[in-house]
Amino acid sequence: MAISEEVVGRTYPAAPAYQVSREKIREFASVVKATDSVHFDVESARAAGYDDLVAPPTFAIIVSQRADAALVQDPSAGIDFSRVVHTEQRFTHHRPIVAGDELLAAVTVDQVRPMGSGAMITSRVEITTVAGEQVATTTSSLLVRGEDQ
Repeated sequence: MAISEEVVGRTYPAAPAYQVSREKIREFASVVKATDSVHFDVESARAAGYDDLVAPPTFAIIVSQRADAALVQDPSAGIDFSRVVHTEQRFTHHRPIVAGDELLAAVTVDQVRPMGSGAMITSRVEITTVAGEQVATTTSSLLVRGEDQ
């Protein structure tokens, strides 16, 4: 099935709020080899001016990919996830993610560019608190290989 260009401009509803916990931050920081104590020790984070533990910048990918799932799972988009190559990911942070945040994320399809029998899909995820405060914007590009690739 070809990738549908009709999804361009579509914004999918946000998934249920993501609860950022201290343990999730610590686990992620350990996995990505972050060493700053603000990711592990509450007193260090508070001494640095934060309310609680601070997530490493790439932590936003966890929330972002939950939103991306709405696009990937939309049958009308025509995406066969087994043929997807994640080609690019960018983050724009408006403020740090901290333990205790309740985050919402909605994905918008910005571009579908046909490439042979496949397509490059560029999407943007806006991450906010449940109160509407902007936290981060992520931009992702996915190459969906065609059947003959």
